[in-house]
Amino acid sequence: MRIGLLGTGPWARAAHAPALSEHPGLDFVGVWGRRPEAAGELAAVHGVRAYDDVDALLADVDAVAVALPPAVQADLAVRAARAGRHLLLDKPIATTVAQGRAVVEAADAAGVASVVFFTTRFQPEPQAWIEEQARVGGWFTGRAQWLGAVFTSEDNPFATSPWRQEKGALWDVGPHALSVLLPVLGEPRRVTAAAYGPGDTVHLVLDHSGGASSSTTLSLTAPPAAAGAMTELRGESGVTVLPEARGDVVPALGRAADALIAAAAGSGEPHPCDARFAFTVTRILANAETLLHSGAR
Repeated sequence: MRIGLLGTGPWARAAHAPALSEHPGLDFVGVWGRRPEAAGELAAVHGVRAYDDVDALLADVDAVAVALPPAVQADLAVRAARAGRHLLLDKPIATTVAQGRAVVEAADAAGVASVVFFTTRFQPEPQAWIEEQARVGGWFTGRAQWLGAVFTSEDNPFATSPWRQEKGALWDVGPHALSVLLPVLGEPRRVTAAAYGPGDTVHLVLDHSGGASSSTTLSLTAPPAAAGAMTELRGESGVTVLPEARGDVVPALGRAADALIAAAAGSGEPHPCDARFAFTVTRILANAETLLHSGAR
């Protein structure tokens, strides 16, 4: 599969470009970015072409990987889908319901495959745990904490990201927590509560279709010593905790590429982390954001 990369920021450099370059099933064709000089630098590192026109890149590939802010990603994903290109997207797929719906509709209309990179879902130990707990069922409550120190650590490359500064933990790490909870507990029937904590911290309470409830704490402003992620389930089978992931992000992104290749080949059902699932996550977070703003501190 010929694939191009849209984006040149820290995430593109650290994760996407190495994963695409190293993947044996991909022909990494080139890079496009909003800053041509950055595209040239990244392309040179991986020995591929730098494109100054996104449509020229789309004409040369079968698929695109996107490492751009959500609003930019959504618009370009629609453009790529309409050009018949398969989509390897990042979370969140969009930060508005309208943009998220547009991506799903464009992918469906074009018949292209989509996979959205929710990191935890492509790490072997956590993914095996998620699948096992979904089979077990009978869960009563879930509790997730996704605490980052992006804005409290020195020299974090993502701290200057304008969209993270604007949208905060709800939209940056919220998708990670939901990607674990939803496959096990079911889609929420409603967001029953949403409240601010210190910094950009938010607390969410969800009522899930499977009958369980969950509480989630999200932050990018946690003290570095308190940072980390945890998900716990309690139910008829007792208590279980999401295992810690091993290895770095590049192999996980490679597995997401594997999933896109399989989906593009028409190997069966859409991948569980496709654009439609990512749109569900966007709708939940948009609902939570509305609740937060209605009771703004």
